[in-house]
Amino acid sequence: MRSRFRWNIPEDFNMAEACCDSWAREEPDRVALTHVGEAASKDWTFGELQVSSDGLAGAFAGHGIGRGDRVGILLAQCPEALIAHLATWKRGAISIPLFTLFGPDALEFRLADSGAVAVVTDAEGAEKIATIRDSLPDLREVFVIGGAPHARDLWREIAGAMPAVPEDVGAEDPAVIIYTSGTTGPPKGALHAHRFLIGHLPNVELHHEGFPKEGDVGWTPADWAWIGGLMDMALPCLYHGVRLVSCRMKKFDPDAAFRLIAEQKIRNLFLPPTALKLMRQVAVPKDVSIRTIGSGGEALGADLLDWAKGALGVTINEFYGQTECNLVIASCAGAMPVKPGSMGRAVPGHEVGVIDATGQAVAPGMLGEIAVRRPDPVMFLGYWNQPEKTTEKFVGDWMRTGDLGTCDADGYFTYVSRDDDVITSAGYRIGPTEIEICLTGHDDVVMAAVVGVPDPVRGESVKAFVVTRAGVSTEGLAEALIARVKARVSPHVAPRTIEFVEALPMTATGKIMRRELRGDRS
Repeated sequence: MRSRFRWNIPEDFNMAEACCDSWAREEPDRVALTHVGEAASKDWTFGELQVSSDGLAGAFAGHGIGRGDRVGILLAQCPEALIAHLATWKRGAISIPLFTLFGPDALEFRLADSGAVAVVTDAEGAEKIATIRDSLPDLREVFVIGGAPHARDLWREIAGAMPAVPEDVGAEDPAVIIYTSGTTGPPKGALHAHRFLIGHLPNVELHHEGFPKEGDVGWTPADWAWIGGLMDMALPCLYHGVRLVSCRMKKFDPDAAFRLIAEQKIRNLFLPPTALKLMRQVAVPKDVSIRTIGSGGEALGADLLDWAKGALGVTINEFYGQTECNLVIASCAGAMPVKPGSMGRAVPGHEVGVIDATGQAVAPGMLGEIAVRRPDPVMFLGYWNQPEKTTEKFVGDWMRTGDLGTCDADGYFTYVSRDDDVITSAGYRIGPTEIEICLTGHDDVVMAAVVGVPDPVRGESVKAFVVTRAGVSTEGLAEALIARVKARVSPHVAPRTIEFVEALPMTATGKIMRRELRGDRS
């Protein structure tokens, strides 16, 4: 498959054309999106998305928003979020997805850093923007669903505008700035070109096993403000003409998620590890019929994979990527043997390796840094206004991920940890992932995080923070968990202490913030 694969990237490529207008011309009544609101659900056709995004593009043009301008999109999963992205790309402008749970400080940083000239949001978002608008000299226009003081009513603007003719856009032209989670420092804006959608498709088609197939319907609880929600599910569905479901969940509810899957006949899911761990704790309705599940962000472990196979009848296909270069490794039960604990192999079209500090490939099975070789269509153009950080991201033609891992002789990659999460104890370098997987394999454990804490003898010792199922007694549980790690992994990596907590600090994308545990606890 890898030897036969060739990229086909046209010189002119606009994601708005590929994900909306091309379908609207051929099948205007084809359902593109089903939005599930609090009261009812509503279908949106490709024709309706085109008319609305053309109107908003016209409104943007009337307010002087054009090529190269940045437009913030502060909306949860909803039709208006897609319409705003499409309209932005039709103007040759750059969209900036923003998480609705961001507070004023986080929004101010991203809007100021990007120099956004406009924001599309709802009433709740408009209130946040109003508190920081005086600190954003570049921000000229705010478009609000339903209107707001000192803002423009989004749908009135769409209805009253002359539809704009889409700008000619090339595959290499900038399209999106997606900010990193900030797990290793201040967030950075990863600038992507229109062609990065094409770069995502082989992985999506692989880990969703022949996607699209008749009857496929896609959904993810991941917010579209993040590369996982937008690019691992939403846009690939639209590109392939697969019905996409949108549903705003202010807080993930596993029972509600299963009800949504059953009612909307959802067959294809991107489920982050945190969502899967919570769904494992509840009963699965009988009318759930899932064809494929993809997951990425953290290793899942054999116990969670076994649950999915038994309870859902699905092999979860894991994948790997990051904001700067997403979906470059995948597993696929239908196309390759699956190795539990492995993320899979490099997807055709992407060259992935494990390197040392000098950029040289390490031997099979040896620990090193996972890296991706440029050029690659899914790779970012660079960090917005940070050329020095962009340079630091590379060693030669290898883009460094900052993730430690191994690659065996068969080409299977295994994630070990973030470089700064490695624990050095009594001369051993210990990654937290394998220990966390072992701990969460216990029936009474929902989540676990492992960090190194200062130790006068060992340098660092291993400490685990554990979230248990509701109502579980912790008497004797710490000892049982330590014994479990000693027996199943190795005595030298077993936690010396375990602290039971109600919740773990998480990034907005659901990743554990281990550095907060290291800094705020002992």
